[in-house]
Amino acid sequence: MSPEPLPPVAPDVLAEAVEQLSARLRKKLDAAIEGCAERAARAADGSLDVRFGEDALVTLRPGPSGAVTEAGQAVCTCLLAPRCLHRAAVLGAAPLADAETGTETGAKGEGAADTDAVPESPEPTTGRPAPPRPDANTVTPGPAPEPSEATPPTPAQVRAATALWEAAAEALAAGVTAGGAVVQAELLRAAHTARLAGLPRAEAAALRVVRGLRAARERGRGQRLGDLAGAFRDLLSGAAPLASGTAGPGLARARRTYGQGGSLRVYGLCREPVLSATGYGGVATHLVGPDGSRYTISDVRPGGLSRARGAGSASVALGGAVLDHAGLARGGLRIVGATVSPDGRLGAGRGVNATPLRGLDWSEEPAAALFAGPVGEAVAAALDAGAREGDAPEAALLGCDVEVVGAAGEYLVARVAGGGPLLRLRPAHPHPELPHAANLRRIAEHPGLVLRVLGRPDLDRAATLRPLAVGPVPGESYTLRLPEEWLGRADLGYDRLQGSHFPRAAGAGPLAPVDAVPDPLADAPLWRVRRLLETGVAGGRRAVAEAGRGADATALLAPLRRAGLGGAAQLAEALTAEADRRPRDAFGRLTDASADGYARAWLASAVHLAAAERSLVAASWS
Repeated sequence: MSPEPLPPVAPDVLAEAVEQLSARLRKKLDAAIEGCAERAARAADGSLDVRFGEDALVTLRPGPSGAVTEAGQAVCTCLLAPRCLHRAAVLGAAPLADAETGTETGAKGEGAADTDAVPESPEPTTGRPAPPRPDANTVTPGPAPEPSEATPPTPAQVRAATALWEAAAEALAAGVTAGGAVVQAELLRAAHTARLAGLPRAEAAALRVVRGLRAARERGRGQRLGDLAGAFRDLLSGAAPLASGTAGPGLARARRTYGQGGSLRVYGLCREPVLSATGYGGVATHLVGPDGSRYTISDVRPGGLSRARGAGSASVALGGAVLDHAGLARGGLRIVGATVSPDGRLGAGRGVNATPLRGLDWSEEPAAALFAGPVGEAVAAALDAGAREGDAPEAALLGCDVEVVGAAGEYLVARVAGGGPLLRLRPAHPHPELPHAANLRRIAEHPGLVLRVLGRPDLDRAATLRPLAVGPVPGESYTLRLPEEWLGRADLGYDRLQGSHFPRAAGAGPLAPVDAVPDPLADAPLWRVRRLLETGVAGGRRAVAEAGRGADATALLAPLRRAGLGGAAQLAEALTAEADRRPRDAFGRLTDASADGYARAWLASAVHLAAAERSLVAASWS
């Protein structure tokens, strides 16, 4: 009999359970957590039981949301309860719930507040998991304009940000190897304090770090150490200015509130399957307004891969408009009485009415404008927006016409029309059950094919585009031949390209090998700094100190200086020196055990590395 999955647990409930443990029990917590999930069994009353020997039984009774959101919903039969190791271990083995809704990600109703948290993706399509929130049938536009002035944080927010910085610094100094349940609980308590102080994005950033630590310790298949390093950078860079009393770049932003947005017309661009590591699946349909504004209507719910595959043809219940996502991606909607947030997110409230509109071809305005501008300028703008946000947002959709060169390893090589750069086209989602990769392999068999591509640039890779849809280029002879009902585009996550969709090539011979596209990120010695930072995330402060001694220090710093990267070398040297600085008194006791200086040195090097890599990525698109 297979074990029952444990329900999500609210971060503050887990943090309180760990805080109640004695110092002796805290040392045993990580070992006790192992194996808890395999012993979970469903009781007759619907609760979940986890047995520890003959004398202890932990029972979880989730609330209506399906998550454990109150301390009384987790009980143990042992004599030490509720301050027992068994109860804390079971709560620590359960997945983390989203503190705003009591679930990993929950739907909001009309006019509801909303945070910027998103479900985590097994392999982010852009370097940050960027799928839409699973708010059933909500519409999301592109980035909103920044406020003219930043509001100074309140004293309560400064105290919360200071606690969050200190907890994050200690977690960074410990690293994955020592970042067990106790370290994670300190972060969760600080995250809960940030939420109570009105810093929902700070809380979300802390939860991303905790989930990353968990996945790394469990050696999760989808976890990349670089993602966890990026999560630490985002959390520390946002908490530092708030703790100093100035407004942070993003973590102090308030939740969304909804107001009346009047009438709106939107036209479908494409649809994209959404599959998260937390068991959610669905579809996101991208749309555009007459003025070029971008929108996304999503339908993401629990169900995983099967839900993601089936949602592409599921109905869209928005204001009475009877359309499915396949029809909406090639059609349009006129929305009356839309509820809209300051950043443009529209809700599907009771007062919303929508009627279908005729769809537009990509060659018609406003969709045609997506393919008209220089790709280099669009990517540079996206990189600048990510730097301003503090935690890089989802990159906006990018359209361009390309000529297929062929396959090179794991990606498809194509050149932007008009003498543009060589691009790597990688699957928007790597899951083998989704047709992204198969469609790109089929396209790679036709070198010289001219395509119109709509996708999302990968801002963490040089000249890399994640295509969501492709279509023929008007006026070109050697281009796609798609069915008329597809309205001139194929959604690579749902539609499967067949041989009849491609033109016949007269006298085509065997495919010649394609040289790999030059990668300035891989060629630059900055990878040594990246490895140092990731070493610190994995092994903590001690690992960084070891990397700065003897021959290892020479191998790290000399290539950077030879390449003219003196700033990166100086910051890396300062980081290793700070990591090795452990002043002690005459009795061998530490006189400064704080991780504050180490965290600041790590953050300085991480921010410099991110800026240098952004410059290289932007240059690769020119």
